Amino acid sequence: MFKFILAALGYFFLGRNFFGIIAGFVVGSVIDNFISPRAKGANGESVFDYYKQHAGRSNQDFATMLMALSAAVMKADGRTLKVELEYIKSFFAQQFGPQFSSIHLQTLKHFLDGGDIPLAQICGDIKLRMTVEVRVQLLHYLFGIAKADGHVADEEIKVLNNIARLLEIPNSDFESVKNMFYRDVNSDYRVLGIENNATEEDIKKAYRQMVVRYHPDKVIHMGEEYQKGAKEKFQKIQEAYENIKKNKGMS
Repeated sequence: MFKFILAALGYFFLGRNFFGIIAGFVVGSVIDNFISPRAKGANGESVFDYYKQHAGRSNQDFATMLMALSAAVMKADGRTLKVELEYIKSFFAQQFGPQFSSIHLQTLKHFLDGGDIPLAQICGDIKLRMTVEVRVQLLHYLFGIAKADGHVADEEIKVLNNIARLLEIPNSDFESVKNMFYRDVNSDYRVLGIENNATEEDIKKAYRQMVVRYHPDKVIHMGEEYQKGAKEKFQKIQEAYENIKKNKGMS
């Protein structure tokens, strides 16, 4: 819009000549690109429109959502690493089997090469389709991408926290999953959602609640790779509990 307005103004105020039109058009184009609410992809298509187009196909909308969120995590620290791509390819090959193809990777590339990813729209769509247990498992997968290079960067934590907030994942669940990948001296306690001064009774109670909530059977309908991730998360809960018991001398 501004490129046409400023082209006209350039004509009238810069000597009523061709150069005035060009100057106004160039400046206006810069402004249009800067204020555009929908960043463009590599082929000029709106990333938002691309998402809506592909997510509207019932046979691949879930894959499109996953690819979009995967790209958001990959782009978080300004680096797109091969090890992250291999992690994603392995997950999708297990999750979708023979249905996984180069088309999925082209979708990922579009989101990687494009502008800002419409996370609010995507997460809103996911909330309508998935239970909170499945959303937490999705967060676990996204943390796996961030940790694929051996380190979860602060920028990745910020993006993951934003995704968790948009997915309406409780903060206690976010902190639990985060501390499975981003560890410090109190991580075992945070995995169970408790403080390091919790009583033995509170520790056992928290563990029992986590076992019930995050048993792999909760995502049994989501496919083999989700089952694998759920089992890994369940194992980390058990490991955290055993570490706390050992450190506190609990029976």
